[in-house]
Parts: sequence; structure tokens; C-alpha cells
Amino acid sequence: MTSRGTDSWSAAGLPAELTSFVGRRHDIAEVKRLLAGSRLVTLVGVGGVGKSRLALRVAAEVQRAFRDGVCLIELAALESPAVLVQALIENLHIVDHSSREPMEVLTDHLRQRQTLMVLDNCEHLRHDCAVLAATLVRAAPGLRILATSRQALGAAGEQTMVVPALPVPRTNGTRPVGEPAERFDAMRLFAERAQAVVPDFEITDDNRETVARICRGLDGIPLAIELAAVRLRVISADQLLARLEDRFGLLTTGSRARLPRQQTLRALIDYSHALCTEQEQLLWARLSVFSGSVDLEAAEHVCSGGGIAAEEIVDVIIGLVDKSILMREEHGPMVRFRLMETIRQYGRDRLRESGEEAELRRRHRAWYVDLATRMHHEWFTPGQVTWYERMRLEHDNLRSALDHCLCTPGEAQEGLVLAAALRFYWIAADAPREARRWLDDLLAADPAPGPARLWALGVDARIAVLQSDFAVSAALLKEYRELARTLGDDTAEGGASYVEGLAALLQSDLPEAERLLGAALSCGRATGDDMLAANALIYLGTTRSLLGRGAQAVESFEECLSLCQTREERWFRSYTLWTYGIEVWKQGDTRRAVEMERAAIRLKEPFKDPLGIALCAEALAWMAAGEGDGRRAATLLGGLEEIRRGFGGPLFGSLSVYHEACEEAARAAVGDRSFETAFRKGKAMSAAELVAYALRDAGRGDERRSESSPLTQREMEIARLVARGMSNKAIAASLVIAQRTAEGHVENILSKLGFSSRVQIASWVGRQERPANEPGPGGAP
Repeated sequence: MTSRGTDSWSAAGLPAELTSFVGRRHDIAEVKRLLAGSRLVTLVGVGGVGKSRLALRVAAEVQRAFRDGVCLIELAALESPAVLVQALIENLHIVDHSSREPMEVLTDHLRQRQTLMVLDNCEHLRHDCAVLAATLVRAAPGLRILATSRQALGAAGEQTMVVPALPVPRTNGTRPVGEPAERFDAMRLFAERAQAVVPDFEITDDNRETVARICRGLDGIPLAIELAAVRLRVISADQLLARLEDRFGLLTTGSRARLPRQQTLRALIDYSHALCTEQEQLLWARLSVFSGSVDLEAAEHVCSGGGIAAEEIVDVIIGLVDKSILMREEHGPMVRFRLMETIRQYGRDRLRESGEEAELRRRHRAWYVDLATRMHHEWFTPGQVTWYERMRLEHDNLRSALDHCLCTPGEAQEGLVLAAALRFYWIAADAPREARRWLDDLLAADPAPGPARLWALGVDARIAVLQSDFAVSAALLKEYRELARTLGDDTAEGGASYVEGLAALLQSDLPEAERLLGAALSCGRATGDDMLAANALIYLGTTRSLLGRGAQAVESFEECLSLCQTREERWFRSYTLWTYGIEVWKQGDTRRAVEMERAAIRLKEPFKDPLGIALCAEALAWMAAGEGDGRRAATLLGGLEEIRRGFGGPLFGSLSVYHEACEEAARAAVGDRSFETAFRKGKAMSAAELVAYALRDAGRGDERRSESSPLTQREMEIARLVARGMSNKAIAASLVIAQRTAEGHVENILSKLGFSSRVQIASWVGRQERPANEPGPGGAP
């Protein structure tokens, strides 16, 4: 990140920092920890991510621990491995006119010294640096080596750390979400470098979203951010964002003190590309067709052939991971791989140049159509959660495949199959708007009749009902039925009856809902469509419950639960328990009803199903109000307020009468002022906090955080230990956790509180724990 030339380095010490060092507090701590336990530590990462700058900052902070100091050996300009050892001798200013071998001279010089040696930019001399490092640490007990490379050296005893990009704000559409954007190192770096060329630049409400999108678009790569910030000398932040599509042309002319390959983003990545084998270059280009991340199975199916056999893909991926081109990610038991967006765009340029892009995009689309279809057929099985979790990870790829279908002539039919096969996924992932957009656009793109269109019409109508868009749903179902008759599809009537029955239920037409849902159930039984039968039973039971026929309702719910348990699935079972619990509550067994709602929430948790969780939380609010616990009812109602708004109408039509009665009873129990206070408390909860609150018994208190603290219970415990002056190591020992875990908690505390030192934490803890009537400094209460 610092501008420098090879002449500025000194083996006798470290160069002065020409620009400020931003962030990396946790990374610095981790490198120090590795150095404490290993004599050879290599920082690896993609070009421009800040490996050299991090190594130098760590070296500066630990140099007092080395009696004979720190020496920096810059290898980027060294082209021949034959002169590697001699270059070190020269950099260390060793004078020796004997005929001894250079390695002997070097080891003899270092043998009795306590030194930290920084070997910077080893990737092009990786093997020779590995041999050198292994030889030196064996010969010199007091020597420790901190190396930087785009790939691990592979030396015995080497510890490696992947240097991550700088944290960037998450975005929801265009707006940053989560913590304030200015707390992210990438944003701070952009602002500081921008001020170097535009002194009055600062992040404001007007440009915060733009800067966040720039930093996110550049993957938090420090060099890319620095190159981008310099552009503000001649263009605005909005113009810069608009030009990021041409990032390789835009981000040029960095510091002239850098080596040529470090002066432009393209040159930097060109150099990484040149270090790859021919197969690695080919796979890099082909993997660029994926959006987000990719698993091994998808890579093998989409990217093999034409120079890479399917069985060779895994070895080539290992090579790209080793060279920091691909980032390895663990998601529970699954391992996936990701190209940072800048690296992916470079690969996409290479793919276009190869002439393979159209074929690779077609193969990508075919893979995801097949994957979604398999998920649909296996949704009503024990593999349901696994499929959902997998498709959540594939969401970006699903969008990419759908976009290809929409924009490519002749592909819309495949797009309809893909969008329709994701029926339950769209609902579980809380993406009904996105589903409707894809379905509507694809249906408009290709009006040709066929099974794909029939399926898509039915799914579109179903989701429209869930959004209370009843007129649109009716129009879609009219075309659906006409097309079914044209195609001679007798099984389609069951799906139409189900959607119409659900619409009738949501609009409180209970007799019609019972008739239509009964017809759907009969069709499901006749055709062996267990998913249709289960869906119909859930809401047939709900309708009968609302009609006051409790025994029939229970019969429907029990049949549905039996069907679901036979298939060992969770999704339909959770919705059955939700509405079954309401019937049990109406029959007077509140305790059992509450446990059924909680069981439903626990079944829903893997899906993060906001609508389903809101329905259960709503029911729990009714039950709390019925028991006279107005505050708990108000808190639950507040927690689901945003979800209710996003649902587009009252939560399940006829059931809205219970919502009104609940609010009235809660206000009567605690008064308007206490009700509003509790409601605001619930409204401030995250989805996870709402779930935790709903699953706790009344009166247990809020175990996650206090009213006045943004910290979790564990973080508060660690903050108190910090206030007592304990080190991270002592904290780890006290709590029986890993030191790294303790360090991570302290980093989170500093970030949440906006602090930069442990002293500030100690002061804050003191203020938090001072009794309300105890005077503070100066006698102020």
C-alpha cells in the first residue's frame, strides 16, 4: 500500500511510512502470534492485497524484541535465482573477500544474531526462497523470517497466513447495511487517499453509498482502492463508480516509485497470470463464468474439456488456491471457491478473448437448471435443509443463469424451468419480489405455449397470492388453466385449486377456501403428489379451525404431520405446527400451544424463514396477551413489524382479528406508555434476536445483551476482564477459550464501541457498571 522504490529500502532497518497505515488490527495480532510460535511465517495473498505493508508494520512493532534488529530484503526486482544468496549478502552489507561459498558466508553472519528478516515478494523465486529459508533457520537459532508471497513457499516448518482484503460494507441493493460504513477499513483507506489529492474530501451522507459501492466493487483490495482514490483528482466519486466496469483501463498510473507491475491494476494481475501454468490460466478464465462462489462439482461439470480433463480440475484448483487466485471458503461441511470480483473480471476478459464465453455460459446455465430441478424433486425429503443451504450459496449463480436466459435468444424456456423449479427456495429465501420479477420478465420474453410456461404461470400465481396480489394471481391462473387444457395436462387442476383456495383463505372467504383446498387435496392424493397434499392439508386445517370445526381441523393437521414425518422433512411440518398450535390455543391448552409454536420456529431456523417465523411470533404474542403478559406481547409484535410491512398485508387474512385483539389486550394490561416502550424494544431487534426472544420463557430476561449495551453477554464478560487489565492470553486462560478467540472478541468489542484502545474499553465498562445514582467525575449524576 505504501509508495516505494527498491532504493528506499535499507537492510539496516525499515523504511519510513510515506502514507498512513489503515486498519488491520486483528491481522497484525495474528501475524505476531504466528511469529511467536514459528521461525518461518509467510503472508500469502493476491497481488495488491497489502502483504508487504502488513509485514512491514508487524516488523516495526516487534523490532525491539530482536537484539540485532530487523532487516528487509526486497526481492521483487531480483530476476535470477542464481544470485539470490549474493543479493542477501549485499543487502546485509556483509563484507567478505574469502573464497567461501556465499551460503556459508551468509549463515556464518547470522548464526549468533537475533534477527527478524523480512523477505518481500518471493513468488517468482518460490522454490529457491524455500530452500534458503529452511537452510537459514536451521543454521541460525536466533533468526526468524517473515516472508510475503502470492503462494506459500512450501518450506518445512512454514506457517502461512492468507492476508484478506480490507473489510467492506455489505450492501442491500445500493445502500450499505450493518455497521456504519466509516468503521470499515476499506472506506477509511479510500477517504485518506482521496484527501491526499482532494484535501477537502470527506465521507458524507451524500456520497457514503457511492464510496461503499466503490470499495465493495474493488473487493477491498488496498492497491485498487488507492489507485481509484487518485482518480478523484479529475472525476467525481459518482463518475468513478460508473467507470468501474472498465477498471483495468481506469486504474492506472499509481506511484512511480513502485515497480512497473505495481503501477496499474492490470499489470499487477498480468503478473499473477504469468505465474500460472497453462491449465491454471485456462481454468481461471472458465471459472469467471461463475458469480459469487463455486463448488468442485460445478467446476468439474462446467469447466472441464478442451485442455483440462474433469479428473484434473481438482489439482488445477489447488494450484490456483496456492497462488492466491482462488479463495477457499468453508461453509459447514461444504468447501467452495471464489474469485474476487477484480480477478473474475480479468478472467472474463480472457474468456472472451478465447472465444469460449458463449459456450461456457450455456454450460453454466445448464448446470443450474439441472441443480434446481433436482432440488425441486428432492424438496419433500430429509435432504431439504441441505438443498436449501446449498442453493443459498448458489444465489448469485442462479441470478447469473437467469440473466443469461433472459438476455440470450432461445434461452427463455430454460429460464422458465429454472425460475419455476426454485418455487420453494424463493419463498424460504424471502425473495418473492425477485421471483416475480424473473418469472414476469421470462414469461413476457417467450410467450410460446409449453410445459415450461405452464409451470411458471402456476408458480408466479402462487407467489402473487403470498404477496396479496390477488387480481394478478387470478389473471395468471386463467391463462394457466387455458394452457393446461391446450396441453391436455389433467394434473394441473390440483395446483390451480390450491392457489385459489389459499387466496380465498387470505381474503376470508372460508367456505370457498374449504371447497378449493379440499379439491386440491383430492388431486394430490389421486396423483401421488405428496407436496400438493401436504400444502392443501395445512390450510384446509386452518380453514376448518377458523370455521369453528376444531375436530376436523385437528384431523387435517395430524394427517399432514404424519405425511411430513414419514418423509422426514421440516418445511411443511413447521407451517403445520404453527397453525395447529393456534387451534390448540383456542381449545385452551396454552402451554402446549406455545411449545408447538417454538417447535415450529426451531424447524424453521435453518431456513431463516422470515415470514414463517413472523407467523409463529405473532401467534406467541396472542398467547402472551391471553395470559396477561402485555409487555411480552408488545415486544413480539414490535419484532415482527417490519416483516408484516414487507408481507404486503395482514398476516394471514382471517387471523388478523387475533392481532387486533392481542394489541388491545396488551395495551389494557400494561398501559399505552409501557406498550409503546416494549414495542420499540421489539422493533429494534434483529431477526436472530427475535427468534431468541420467542424461544425463551417469559421472565427470564434478555440474555443476549443489556438494555444499554450493544455487546453480547460473552463480549460484556470479556470487556470486564479487559477493564481488570488482563491480557488476551490471560483472558483466554480464564475463560478456557483459544487465545485467538479472545483476540477476536476484543476486536469485535473495539469495533462495536468505536474505540481504538483497551483503556477506552475499561473506561466504558466503568461507566456501564456505575450505579445510576452514583456521581461520575466532577460530581455529575
